[in-house]
Amino acid sequence: MSQLGPWGAEPPQPPRPVSGVSWRRWLAWLILVGAGVALLALLLLRASPWTLHDVDWVRVAWAVLLIPALSAGALYATRRQMLHGAGYVAVWAAIVAVLAVGYLYRAELAEAPQRLRVALGVGAPVATGTHELRVMRSEGGAFVIVGEVNGRRVPFLVDTGASNTVLSPADAQRVGVDMAALRYDQTAETANGLGYGARWTADRLDIGPIRRDAFPMDINKAPMSGSLLGMSFLNTLESYEVRGDQLILRWRE
Repeated sequence: MSQLGPWGAEPPQPPRPVSGVSWRRWLAWLILVGAGVALLALLLLRASPWTLHDVDWVRVAWAVLLIPALSAGALYATRRQMLHGAGYVAVWAAIVAVLAVGYLYRAELAEAPQRLRVALGVGAPVATGTHELRVMRSEGGAFVIVGEVNGRRVPFLVDTGASNTVLSPADAQRVGVDMAALRYDQTAETANGLGYGARWTADRLDIGPIRRDAFPMDINKAPMSGSLLGMSFLNTLESYEVRGDQLILRWRE
């Protein structure tokens, strides 16, 4: 039975000695810090090996010593404090990771809006640079470009095997061609045999911002599934190429 003090109350208990940090926590902390430093060095070595040859090793040594010094306070924190701090560390690590990925892929991210417009506008040429158009491949595997002939919309199938640009009879009628005045004196070998066409000159052909005035075309005599954009147009460009599922057209004014 404890002896009461002079005022009839029990004397205060002496403070308990603060227990030191167990060796297990020290060991776990050293392993964690060492693994983090080793992982960082490995990532740098794999990403850009040449950077480690030009790095200032004195600064690296100070950084390696600074990491344990700053993180040693975690050994004396309670479990609740450590969990609370780990949450902040995770949030900042996620932010740093997002910023790092954005920096590494900044060129691809800058082109993302243009690629999205190209993918959504199948058939519609999309300007992706100065004097550059891109067209997405259609579901059928071909490149279809929606252009204008004398101000009327005409879908063209890009055909590098066609020497001339050819209008189907249906598209020619929609454009306003006087079909009765045509002379079908042009002949060409087709998959279905000998084909006949009439020479006709459009006042204007527009493929996106590309404009060609007084552009000669052929109007096919037999019905066609669609009009063809042939080499007579492609040869007026500076260059054209197929890259993946995109047709890239470049031209000069």
